[in-house]
Amino acid sequence: MNAFVTKDSPAKINLILKILGKRDDGFHEIASLMQRIDLHDDMSFALTGKGVTLRCTGIPVPEDSTNIVYRAAQLFMQKTGSPSGVSIEIEKRIPVAAGLGGGSSNAATTLLALNELTSAGLDRDTLMAMGASIGSDVPFFIYGKAAWAFGRGERLEAAEGIPPIWLVVCNPGVPLATAEVYGNLRIGLTNERIQYTIPRLQTVQQIARALENDLEEVSERLCPAITDLKTSLADLGALGVLVSGSGPTVFGMFETGEDALAAGERLKTGIGVSFVAGAGSL
Repeated sequence: MNAFVTKDSPAKINLILKILGKRDDGFHEIASLMQRIDLHDDMSFALTGKGVTLRCTGIPVPEDSTNIVYRAAQLFMQKTGSPSGVSIEIEKRIPVAAGLGGGSSNAATTLLALNELTSAGLDRDTLMAMGASIGSDVPFFIYGKAAWAFGRGERLEAAEGIPPIWLVVCNPGVPLATAEVYGNLRIGLTNERIQYTIPRLQTVQQIARALENDLEEVSERLCPAITDLKTSLADLGALGVLVSGSGPTVFGMFETGEDALAAGERLKTGIGVSFVAGAGSL
């Protein structure tokens, strides 16, 4: 049994995010095409003593039980009856409250790392169910590949045939709470299972035309800087531009890596915090 492990904890984007209704449990019914991207946090884990110790650098985040990583570690230890504690260190690069799933990814990575460290031998479905109890996006990061997410995000179906995608991803540096965005979304309750037909997406052009996010209008209203980022990406030749998740991060799709790199370099000297991420290999 290893006593120490390091792992990348990737961000995600939502290429499609449809809100199908509000459920009687307070969550929203969604259909979303989710893809991991190259941007990631670095995480390290060591079995040590008792309890959970969490240290974060790079971007300030809580280091106590208000952090989803802390709760994920506690839950794993409780469920498996592990006699050990764990020390976790995170080098944060993924912006917080950005629509990129950084916290959910960190929690999923924690469950995967502890399963490895403790040799607990839990299968993927068990880990995904554990993750769903602490965050709607956590199962996606355990699933490990591009997927369609349904329900409140916990029901996953592999997204087959998604081609390599080159992106420029921009964040205005203003956090936007998911709860606030959903709270400003006007949609009725549904007790019926709404059917969603998965579109056929096999080329970059097809994906660019299909980009859609039902939260975008609300996010843009709450964070006007989004409009400037969208305009800048479009002006730089993006095939398609969209807010990721609840925002305020915006991404533009480009035909080639060279186009994306050139656009990213130009944006770095202008508005927004930008980076380039190729999603196809993840």
